[in-house]
Amino acid sequence: MYTKIVTFLLVASFVLVLGACSTREVATGAAVGGAAYEYSNKRAMDQLKEDLDAGRITPEEYERRKKEIEGRSLVY
Repeated sequence: MYTKIVTFLLVASFVLVLGACSTREVATGAAVGGAAYEYSNKRAMDQLKEDLDAGRITPEEYERRKKEIEGRSLVY
């Protein structure tokens, strides 16, 4: 009886450790992916501003594209 309890506790703790590791890895991956996505949005906003300043797009086009970027971003 005692060995079954000890075995169960060892297996349960092993599963918990593995679960914690995979959860941490998933969270890290999500954070890195989110940061890369927001960096892409920042570059798009910078390019958009540069296009407006250079006269390649109109202010109306700038506002329309800016709203698109803001719609898919958590930062802007």
